Amino acid sequence: MLKISNDLYLDERHLNFQFVRASGPGGQNVNKVSTAVQMRVRIDDLIELPQRVRDRLRELSGSRLTNDGEILFDAQRYRTQERNKQDAIERLLALLRKAAERKKFRVKTRPSLSAKSKRIDTKKKRGDVKKMRQRPMD
Repeated sequence: MLKISNDLYLDERHLNFQFVRASGPGGQNVNKVSTAVQMRVRIDDLIELPQRVRDRLRELSGSRLTNDGEILFDAQRYRTQERNKQDAIERLLALLRKAAERKKFRVKTRPSLSAKSKRIDTKKKRGDVKKMRQRPMD
């Protein structure tokens, strides 16, 4: 079980790993060993997460979300399979933590009457300064 927050956990059985050849560092080893990791997580299978977290996860996934409803993580920063696997898991957990945060409710506000009048006054003063720069009319 992976800990997302104090009350949210993720079962590791939902994570599907596939190892492929990486294009990054590793020298000749890159051509021989499959060190890059492709991790897939199906959002609908994450039943231990509340529905609002799953919906938010869909929003935050962006281009990582496939048509099948899976999130795809490619990890190839490091030279070992194990480290790339950990990197993919850490990135998923970061995304899940962000999805678990509640959105702040935005309250619409209107500018006060004094703020409006100050704005108009500064605009008038600026206009007067520009008028003084013009060539006098004959």
